[in-house]
Amino acid sequence: MNEESQVQHCGRVALIGKPNVGKSTLLNHLVGQKVSITSRKPQTTRQRLLGIKTLGSAQIIYVDTPGYQQSYKKALNRHMNKTISSTLMDVDLVLFMIDRLRFFEEDEHLLENITKAKCPVFLVINKIDELADREQLLPFIDMAKSKYAFAEIVPVSALKEQNTEALEGTIVRYLPENDWTFPEDQLTDRNSRYLAAEFVREKITRQMGDELPYEVAVEIEEFKLVDEIYHISALILVERDGQKKMLIGDAGGRLKLIGTEARKDMENLFGCKVMLKLWVKVKSGWSDDERALRSLGFEN
Repeated sequence: MNEESQVQHCGRVALIGKPNVGKSTLLNHLVGQKVSITSRKPQTTRQRLLGIKTLGSAQIIYVDTPGYQQSYKKALNRHMNKTISSTLMDVDLVLFMIDRLRFFEEDEHLLENITKAKCPVFLVINKIDELADREQLLPFIDMAKSKYAFAEIVPVSALKEQNTEALEGTIVRYLPENDWTFPEDQLTDRNSRYLAAEFVREKITRQMGDELPYEVAVEIEEFKLVDEIYHISALILVERDGQKKMLIGDAGGRLKLIGTEARKDMENLFGCKVMLKLWVKVKSGWSDDERALRSLGFEN
């Protein structure tokens, strides 16, 4: 093996965009494993998460971020926007994702912030599988070029995995020469407890739809491996008694379904049997309480 082939490349690549644009879906497909939860409900992602992909001599550290919110009221939302701002200052490449062929108001505002990033920016046009006429792509790309000097403009479908390999190959070309940050087989920086809590929250979000507002959080109270079986107890926090009743459902049926679906994802990721117990507790005002947010892992 010659010296040139041993040169390693490694860089942090931020996925930035408005809520529900497909950042987490794209991350999971690029990494090749479910490490970030997804749903049709905006702002499912709340905290920064790293997804790690090692290809040959290159290691890509994807940084998944919450969806950008132009207006917000609660401390939780302020934390989410701060996460985006701090991420932009600490990456080697930005993937600015938009939903098909339109710049929404949030996109325009976010693009103003992205211009402060001192690194190349890709425009990633997602959900091209939903376009009725793909001939509209070229004029839209020409228009996008007039908005900002994007290093690359790449149309993809994260859900259908269309053109994602080409996107990944292009990303590799922009990575700086650096030693790898993580072991070759590591997929994320988050530990198993965090991922278990997120899987439960994902199933709640998908099951409840618009019935339950965003005031729901999950804490792992027990996480232990005994005889190759994970025993996990998760506490689900809501803000009102009515939310608790909806979440539990008739005779506990809805909570049981949430637990069953979350357990399947955990077993797939952890590679062993999981015994999962769920509890629901009312904690009024937690989403606007800085102290409560810190206890749940949200940092300034």
